[in-house]
Amino acid sequence: MVRQISLDSYQVRQMRELLERGSRAVEKTGTPITLYRLVLEEEDSAYEEVVCTLASGHVIEQRIVSGGPVPPSIRSQAVFTLGEYPARLIGASRERFAQVLAMLESELPADSL
Repeated sequence: MVRQISLDSYQVRQMRELLERGSRAVEKTGTPITLYRLVLEEEDSAYEEVVCTLASGHVIEQRIVSGGPVPPSIRSQAVFTLGEYPARLIGASRERFAQVLAMLESELPADSL
């Protein structure tokens, strides 16, 4: 149990550092970074998805409905600080946490910023 807690805290700290680096890149480019997209429900040509983006200083999770006859709309939106998001994500889905961590590591090399 102690090893798992240590690994979790290391990974959370690592993701926080990558989110901070990514946030600085967003500030420079003015373009948010998409962390992940997850389709929740799909029917005919309409769908509901979660889009998670890294903005300057925050992570934004939006639940969006769009497609077909449905006009695009945001069902819900949550805004997290860079410090609180990693712990929230690892608690929600370890698999998604690992995917986001791998994506950030590949997109934000240590010497890039």
